[in-house]
Amino acid sequence: MIVVKKLIAFVLLLGLSCDPAPAVAGPGVNGINFNDKHLVDGHQLEVTGVALLKWALIFDIYAGAFYLPTGYAGKDWSKDIPKHLELYYFRGFKAEEFSGASEELLREALAFENYRRLEERLQEFYRLFRDIRQGDRYTLTYTPSRGTELRLNNRLLGAVPGHDFAVAYFGLWLGSRPINDTFRDRLLKGG
Repeated sequence: MIVVKKLIAFVLLLGLSCDPAPAVAGPGVNGINFNDKHLVDGHQLEVTGVALLKWALIFDIYAGAFYLPTGYAGKDWSKDIPKHLELYYFRGFKAEEFSGASEELLREALAFENYRRLEERLQEFYRLFRDIRQGDRYTLTYTPSRGTELRLNNRLLGAVPGHDFAVAYFGLWLGSRPINDTFRDRLLKGG
């Protein structure tokens, strides 16, 4: 029994230090498919990459796909251009978990002045979150004319204006201090 407990502890510890599972070539990962393209505000967006985020080598958390306009590369993600991030969830989460995790990560990632400048809009955005179940998809879509829209299963929940807001929020996955470096790299470089 002690050997089994030690083995489980080792596997969990190992999993906490590992990067996400490899992405599959094309617009799908781990059996979850994404569209090749999205039409956003009159712009054709193409998938730049897909990735799978796992925890402890055992639990799939979400699969993601990131899109930019035709002719742009992943390195251009922070430019004031349309962009789209789609996340498929393998597990359910409460709305408060999304807002709490976002708040904590953004406070760590942003300079104090930048966080304060965005704080009111962040609080507005957090109020848009809903509880989700396995199989739900959240999408973030930024356009210069409408700001950052949040959708749950294609239903618009709301939008928050500002390119600075989009860079900060998309930066949770794509910035210099993302949730996971490998997940970011696979979204931006196609795996």
